[in-house]
Amino acid sequence: MYHENVIDHYENPRNVGSMDKSSKDVGTGLVGAPACGDVMKLQIQVDENGTIVDSKFKTFGCGSAIASSSVATEWLKAALQHAG
Repeated sequence: MYHENVIDHYENPRNVGSMDKSSKDVGTGLVGAPACGDVMKLQIQVDENGTIVDSKFKTFGCGSAIASSSVATEWLKAALQHAG
């Protein structure tokens, strides 16, 4: 059984969406797992100083892949708030 936090992030994923990948301040990573069919796109946006200011994801796959993508963007945003 999955932990309640994993279930919450699967049922209510945070930071889902896409940024304009052609924008010079957006970095895009794409990864797939052929064994299980999951595909994840993670994007970050940086300011003029190169500091990450936002993150978004789109994941097509199992619940744990969606939940872990959501958690990753939340961790990133929490780290940014803590550093700022």
